[in-house]
Amino acid sequence: MTTLAIDIGGTKLAAALVGDDLQIRERCERPTPASKTPDALREALKMLVEPLQAQAKRVAIASTGIIHQGVLQSINPQNLGGLMHFPLVHTLEELTGLPALAVNDAQAAAWAEYHAITEDISDMVFITVSTGVGGGIVSGGQLLTGAGGLAGHLGHTLADPQGPVCGCGRVGCVEAIASGRGIAAAAQGELAGCDAKTIFARATEGHEQAIRLVQHSAQVLARLIADVKATTDCQRVVIGGSVGLAPGYLAQVRHFLAQEQPVYHVALSAAHYRHDAGLLGAALIAQGGK
Repeated sequence: MTTLAIDIGGTKLAAALVGDDLQIRERCERPTPASKTPDALREALKMLVEPLQAQAKRVAIASTGIIHQGVLQSINPQNLGGLMHFPLVHTLEELTGLPALAVNDAQAAAWAEYHAITEDISDMVFITVSTGVGGGIVSGGQLLTGAGGLAGHLGHTLADPQGPVCGCGRVGCVEAIASGRGIAAAAQGELAGCDAKTIFARATEGHEQAIRLVQHSAQVLARLIADVKATTDCQRVVIGGSVGLAPGYLAQVRHFLAQEQPVYHVALSAAHYRHDAGLLGAALIAQGGK
C-alpha cells in the first residue's frame, strides 16, 4: 500500500510516495511558509500534496513540535512561528480524503533508524541537530512517544544554566546552543548574521571563531549523549539533521564524548537514511512496522 509521507520542518516541507518496501518513488519539497500562520501552512501543505495524493492510500506525517491527538503543538514557537495548536491530522485528511496519522519528526526518524540497524539491539536513541535539536527513544524495541507526545525532546534539557534563553522559554537548553539556530545566534563580529551553513563553510576554511562555534556545538551534544547514556543505558546513538550530518561534525562529537568517563561512552553513527529518516519512519509507523 502506497503511503504519502510528509515531513514538516522549521525550514522546509517534504512529501514523498513510499511503498511498503520503504522505497521512495516520487517526492517534492517546498519551503516552510515564512509567515507560519495556520492558513499559510494549510495552503503550503495543499500545494505540496496535490501532485502526489491521487497515488496514495494513506497519509503519514512527521513534524517538528509535539504531536498530541493529531494536533501540532510547538514547544519552541520560533521554529514554527505562531503554530501553537494546529489540527495537523484533520487538515491532511480534509485536504487528501485519506486516513492520516502524525508523529514527531525525530520520533519517526528514530523508528526508521532503529529498523536500519543490523545488530541485535533493543535500546537506541536518535538525535537530530538541525534548525532545532530533537530526539527519539527506542526502549525495549518500542518507540517512546509519551502520554503527551513529549518523549525524546532532548534538545530542551539543560546544557548551561548561564546560557542563552531558548525559544521554549527555558534558559540554557541544548537547542539554544547546539542547533543551527543557536550556532548562528552566538556568532559575533564578521560572522554576525551568518547562518549555520555559512559558519560551517568558514570553519572548513580555518576561520577561528567559526571553528570555536562548531566545536562548542559538538561539545554540548557530546555532553547530552553522556546524559542520555546515563538515563537510558542505550546501546547506540544515531545522529541526523543538517548540522549533525555536516562533514566532520560527528567526528568532533566522538572526540568530545571520548573525554567523558568510559561509563558514559556509547556507539555513535550517522543516520542511515540521512535526511529522509523522518519521512520513512512515519511511513513505517503507518504500516504498523515492528
